[in-house]
Amino acid sequence: VLEALQGEVDRAKLPRFFRNFALIEAEAVSRFSYDPLLVPGLLQTEAYARALFAGHCPPLSEEIIEQHTEARLSRQKLLTRVPLAELSFIISEEALRNPVGDTEVMRGQWQHLLEVGALRNVEVQVMPAACGFHSGLNGPFVVLETKEHQHLGYIESQEVGCVVHDPAEVSAFGLRYGKLRSQALNGVESARLIERLVGET
Repeated sequence: VLEALQGEVDRAKLPRFFRNFALIEAEAVSRFSYDPLLVPGLLQTEAYARALFAGHCPPLSEEIIEQHTEARLSRQKLLTRVPLAELSFIISEEALRNPVGDTEVMRGQWQHLLEVGALRNVEVQVMPAACGFHSGLNGPFVVLETKEHQHLGYIESQEVGCVVHDPAEVSAFGLRYGKLRSQALNGVESARLIERLVGET
């Protein structure tokens, strides 16, 4: 009961448009996402998340920045929750190179990606800049399976989020994600690229 209440408290700190999806995400059996612009929230360090919220336009108050950061970090319980969820992340190389905060923030973020990517239920792949045209150019998206084994999609832009229920649309997301997986670097190659980024700083 206390855990459920804490979950409600944490979700109340999230941006309003994201709260419904956060409730679904917390109990997901599997979750696959493609992120072309930023490191996904589930993989962000506290420093990276805080820098993002600090750069928000229009500006957020210190209190709201703190609340959003706490809520984002709380979502990351999904990474190690029991039973383990199957989690896959495809992140564009541009997103990894896009500076958020200072060099120290980025180095910490890259190192964190290497650590999380080593978890047995987590796969982190990088879409290399050299790939050129690929199936993710329409923007970020998430495909997940609920605990009731229903497949849903989620898309978000400019602080508007939409949970997609239509089976045909969700199926298209799944096909697109499968294609992206084949176009991205595999896990080992992705880790090597991230290690190179760490070494460049």
